[in-house]
Amino acid sequence: IYLGLLAYMVFQALPSQRTNPRMRSIGWLYVASGVANSVWIFLWHYNQFAWSLVVMLVLLASLVGIYLRLSPFTRGVGAAERWTTHIPFSIYLGWITVATVANTATVLLDWNWSGGPLSPALWAILMIAVATVLGLIFALREVNPAYVLVLVWAFAGIAVKQSATPAVAWTAIGAAVLLVVAVVAGLLRNRRSVRSQPLANN
Repeated sequence: IYLGLLAYMVFQALPSQRTNPRMRSIGWLYVASGVANSVWIFLWHYNQFAWSLVVMLVLLASLVGIYLRLSPFTRGVGAAERWTTHIPFSIYLGWITVATVANTATVLLDWNWSGGPLSPALWAILMIAVATVLGLIFALREVNPAYVLVLVWAFAGIAVKQSATPAVAWTAIGAAVLLVVAVVAGLLRNRRSVRSQPLANN
């Protein structure tokens, strides 16, 4: 993630990018995300979990703002901008999505919340299901494999960590497989759409 952000910082500083409206439109949001990230590390280090969640939500909101400003132009940009800006921020957004869920769970545990009527396993399955729906949206509508593959990686980690809880582990495995299939389907559909456009114009 940080290598990708370093690539973005170098790319946006190039003379050729000084008038790039996309680079200018996300500048302050990127600064906000950097400040939020630094503050979050400080709060987490000192076990201020509730406040860290507030800052995490600010970080998530700033990355969502960046994504919304970049996503309409993904198909029309060159490879350099795609690999140094669009893909790194998609990966970053994916990781912060996962981290927000984990941060929320940590806060609830810190507050000694028992999970209410649902068991911890059922809550884990529910969170996996919500993340999977979000992943399907990014795979099929946004056609953003970078974001989705972060979720796949996270699900793989959950499956390994929760191997002693088969229901959670197998749910995570199933979700990961489903998202991989969705990514492939989204890319194939997008490829057919791009190929058909010249024919439609003729």
